[in-house]
Amino acid sequence: MDYKKEEIKEYFDNYIKENEEWLKESKHWKDDLHHNAFNTDYYIIGTYKAKQWLGDMVFEVIDHIREYEDFNFGEFSTDYSDPEKVVNMYAYIIGEEIVQEYLEELEKEEA
Repeated sequence: MDYKKEEIKEYFDNYIKENEEWLKESKHWKDDLHHNAFNTDYYIIGTYKAKQWLGDMVFEVIDHIREYEDFNFGEFSTDYSDPEKVVNMYAYIIGEEIVQEYLEELEKEEA
């Protein structure tokens, strides 16, 4: 699912730019990149903003989260009644893909 992936990628790109100095200094920054970029702060704050962001794709986003949680954890843990939690979990999941693509591209450049 690619819903708003480009927007989430822009968020990630901004994270990289804003933390460039720290990333260069950190020895194991690649290991913690996804966690630091998508799990230490909220992507969207506020119920109203989250509802607007989800728009008419809310059920597709929830389904995507359910599939991810079922596959990775064997259970569902996201509170689907909270739009803010839904958006932030979705950004976390899409963030995994974005970080993986970024690290693969970085590897190619370093080779």
